[in-house]
Amino acid sequence: MDSPVAVVGGSGRLGRLIVQRLLDRGETVRALGRTVQPARRLLPPGATFTPGDVRDPATLAEPLAWTSAVVFCVEPGTDDEGPDRPEATLYLGLRNVLEAATAGGARPHVVLVSQLHATHRGHPLNAYGRVLDWRRAGEELLREWGLPYTVVRPGWLIDDHAAGDRVRLEQGDQGFGQVSRTDVADACVHALYSPPATGVTFEMFNEPGSRLIDWEQAFAALETDRVVVA
Repeated sequence: MDSPVAVVGGSGRLGRLIVQRLLDRGETVRALGRTVQPARRLLPPGATFTPGDVRDPATLAEPLAWTSAVVFCVEPGTDDEGPDRPEATLYLGLRNVLEAATAGGARPHVVLVSQLHATHRGHPLNAYGRVLDWRRAGEELLREWGLPYTVVRPGWLIDDHAAGDRVRLEQGDQGFGQVSRTDVADACVHALYSPPATGVTFEMFNEPGSRLIDWEQAFAALETDRVVVA
């Protein structure tokens, strides 16, 4: 890509994996996070760390200016009130990122890492700061923004392949299972280079079987979203 790729939440466990895969492709990567230390020490060599808080628009303008792509993988708080409530990070924070990334007319591809059960308001997880409501609100905000986008809804994130090596992509938010962070990182990065992933929302899980080789073919089997803008 001609311009840098920004990974918002790039100093987190998933974010660092995404940063590494982008660097492996030769991209210039800006990793945004709240805290400088230990972020700089943990990031892969070659990544540029920029302090950026999605709750504070003033910290986003410079690092997100004229980026070719943005991966949003912010880990939310679960407070009912205060600055770490899901509304502040997953919805208002995403809006701040989109405004900064599109300033001046830029149109980056945005990959949003959401989560399983984002459409299930009655799920017990929603008791934690209405996290699922704000996940879904963030998804809808991105779909209506008019940018090329991909929404990834991982199953329960784990650090290994205990559930299996095969990646299963689904739609409809009805499935359940675990998925390795390494596979989620692969999905996020491959989505930026695979045209069939544009305008698509999907869930992903691991299961026994062989590893996924052709991501573009897997994305092509999915249905694009039907976006209705009022």
